[in-house]
Amino acid sequence: MSTFLIKNARIVNEGSVFEGDVLIENEIIRQIAENISAKSSECIIIDAEGSFLIPGVIDDQVHFREPGLTHKGDIASESKAAVAGGITSYIEQPNTVPNAVTQELLEDKYQIASKTSHANYSFMMGGTNDNLEEILKTNPKNVAGLKLFLGSSTGDMLVDSSASLEKIFSNTKLLIAVHSEDETIVKNNLAKYKEIYGDDIPVEKHPEIRSVAACYESTVRVIELAKKTGARLHVFHISTAKELDLFTNKIPLEKKQITAEVCIHHLWFIDADYETKGSLIKWNPAVKTKEDKDALWKALLDDRIDVIATDHAPHTLEEKSNPYTTCPSGGPLVQHALVAMMESYFNGKISIEKIVEKMCHNPAKIFKIENRGFIKEGYFADLVIVNPHMPWNVKKENIIAKCGWSPFEGINFKSRVTHTFVNGKLAYANGKVKDIIAGQRLTFDRE
Repeated sequence: MSTFLIKNARIVNEGSVFEGDVLIENEIIRQIAENISAKSSECIIIDAEGSFLIPGVIDDQVHFREPGLTHKGDIASESKAAVAGGITSYIEQPNTVPNAVTQELLEDKYQIASKTSHANYSFMMGGTNDNLEEILKTNPKNVAGLKLFLGSSTGDMLVDSSASLEKIFSNTKLLIAVHSEDETIVKNNLAKYKEIYGDDIPVEKHPEIRSVAACYESTVRVIELAKKTGARLHVFHISTAKELDLFTNKIPLEKKQITAEVCIHHLWFIDADYETKGSLIKWNPAVKTKEDKDALWKALLDDRIDVIATDHAPHTLEEKSNPYTTCPSGGPLVQHALVAMMESYFNGKISIEKIVEKMCHNPAKIFKIENRGFIKEGYFADLVIVNPHMPWNVKKENIIAKCGWSPFEGINFKSRVTHTFVNGKLAYANGKVKDIIAGQRLTFDRE
């Protein structure tokens, strides 16, 4: 196994930035010190002077499309894009085909990833109105949690029965992550706009169809249910200012029973961008107003929002060119998430320490991931070197996701991921994903 010595890095960890060296042996961070000397001629030295060294990003919400939708992406292709973007671990969602709603189907995905994933992986169990028995078989030590769709989704994954929801919340100790939009409100709004426009609804109407009310009403209900049952709730991709008062920053993260996530696209784009980006920024929940975006930033910085993720969900450009009612929601984001957040660091909007807290430390804490998410001796060597002085432009030729496009095309980013280590292996360096399958199954410190 290789030994690496990262020299002269600006190490970002647990709220501080300090200059130093990190020694990697086998899979592990062996030593962190101000000055470390190579003890062997076989030790590979990387001079990171002027660059940040951060823990590998943990993305708690991705859709890598395998099995069943592999024309859009697969675990191999999307995990390559992830490591190129500094994401060393991901939690993938169950709305593949078939939906991962039985233990057997869930385990099938782990088997695929064990042979093809360039990054560490976990797959969420999917909930339906009638699969409680399967949910209760889930092992909390090696599965990230349970995913429930409260708004429209793939196949039969919509959980719209109040009785089923309460039964799930009352009986599982798994972390429950939810897509929170009220299906009835969305359907009624869609029917109204279809009467006016038919199938060719302007994409600018998307935030009126998947409205603030659809998000808020659903999130109020699910939080009430979590409080009533004592369930551990994590609300994915918050998109509205109105929802933010439902979350607290009055208690430490480790004691929160209800946590929240925001996604890169809701921090970057606003409804005015539909004019130029069109369906490329059609996501569920919808990108909304500048006021919503500003409120999300405020809540992120004051710790009502706990995690930044991507909701990476690729579709082909052909699919994205369909009329509104058949145009799928979602887009690729893993390759550009970290550098997009770095733009806000350069603009003085967020500190590098806060980026690391929300993208690396907090996902590890929320999901209780073992020995990852921090730069600590004895932890897995999931590490990323980011050069803050290496500008580049996003174009089709350097997009790694299988779908071949990005909502960030044409953007000039000031920083670049130069090296990504996964379990002590150099998985990505200087523009190239290495031909090694370094990913491991995530494990969780739970009873």
